Amino acid sequence: MVVTRIAPSPTGDPHVGTAYIALFNYAWARKNGGRFIVRIEDTDRARYVPGAEERILAALKWLGLSYDEGPDVGGPHGPYRQSERLPLYQKYAEELLKRGWAYRAFETPEELEQIRKEKGGYDGRARNIPPEEAEARARRGEPHVIRLKVPRPGTTEVKDELRGVVVYDNQEIPDVVLLKSDGYPTYHLANVVDDHLMGVTDVIRAEEWLVSTPIHVLLYRAFGWEAPRFYHMPLLRNPDKTKISKRKSHTSLDWYKAEGFLPEALRNYLCLMGFSMPDGREIFTLEEFIQAFTWERVSLGGPVFDLEKLRWMNGKYIREVLSLEEVAERVKPFLREAGLSWESEAYLRRAVELMRPRFDTLKEFPEKARYLFTEDYPVSEKAQRKLEEGLPLLKELYPRLRAQEEWTEAALEALLRGFAAEKGVKLGQVAQPLRAALTGSLETPGLFEILALLGKERALRRLERALA
Repeated sequence: MVVTRIAPSPTGDPHVGTAYIALFNYAWARKNGGRFIVRIEDTDRARYVPGAEERILAALKWLGLSYDEGPDVGGPHGPYRQSERLPLYQKYAEELLKRGWAYRAFETPEELEQIRKEKGGYDGRARNIPPEEAEARARRGEPHVIRLKVPRPGTTEVKDELRGVVVYDNQEIPDVVLLKSDGYPTYHLANVVDDHLMGVTDVIRAEEWLVSTPIHVLLYRAFGWEAPRFYHMPLLRNPDKTKISKRKSHTSLDWYKAEGFLPEALRNYLCLMGFSMPDGREIFTLEEFIQAFTWERVSLGGPVFDLEKLRWMNGKYIREVLSLEEVAERVKPFLREAGLSWESEAYLRRAVELMRPRFDTLKEFPEKARYLFTEDYPVSEKAQRKLEEGLPLLKELYPRLRAQEEWTEAALEALLRGFAAEKGVKLGQVAQPLRAALTGSLETPGLFEILALLGKERALRRLERALA
């Protein structure tokens, strides 16, 4: 059975890169009828942010990436937080000491700094401490770490399923720390132990971990365990091709949700980062992605995460993929957030229908359609000028509108066209000042539709206000 996992660290906002890697882990597990696990790597206590774990899990659920095992859903391989698995790592670090694959190192931080300055990195000097002496010092409580003892000379072969085989000279592989002096493991030890104990068969992660993979391969060999298959995905890039970062791009999934991006659209866009559909189409469901997914269709070029392209795709989802009812439902929290209410479901649906070609994110709807929900809406400078130009015509139009009984789009269009013809002016010379009076803007849906939606009383009140 294929078992995949993601192992985010709760060190800040849920990251778009986590969602991207989660998506491919999820798809590969589902395609193979396997299991997808979420594990929280919270061993870096200095960078731990309270509440971050809950936000990561909530973001995965928002994106529709359900997992089979995790800290909040449980499962047969728990606990799923590394901070709750410390005795396991200590046990396996001891095991490596017994097997001669690790050693205790007692350098102080100051000594390590000096070694780094002189040698450019740790030089393995504690390898020479006789094991009995190291054990005695450890029993006396002397602070120390446990390091991997890389076999030298020698080579380590890493097979990446997307890149082929790379052979590393063991001289280039450092004796990394496996267990820190506070008893917490480093990523290297914890992730190998957990992946093995949780039955992970396929490790799909970002390519920045490729350089660490020889260390992990050596650890599998040291324990006598079969290594999983490794797939290192291309890193998401900023538009300037640098690695995606919050300095240059929005990386927080919470930001995308708050800005009114649809989870379906963001998920679809992330699928296109490194993957293309056989028929070249860009809009597809999660199920269609899973069905079409093969590793042969993953490209290793650095995919550029382009916010404008995502906005375009989000707009396509709003206009072409979701039903009108669904879009109306989804804009409700954003209307409430803006302090706006609506008189009926039918009114809201019609408002969304009229505005649908004009907004690309859910948050833009209340911003651009404010005049449909409240009398407290801004008036643009252009609209103000147009209103002032057209005041003489609007004064004459007002009694005609007041006398109009049939308040439908067709009847209002006939009235306005007839009025413009009678005055010997183009329709726009009447319509634009009226639009400005009713909406405070010149960029709105059709005027007859807006008049009909606002209703006679509200439209007349706004016109009276403008004429005053």
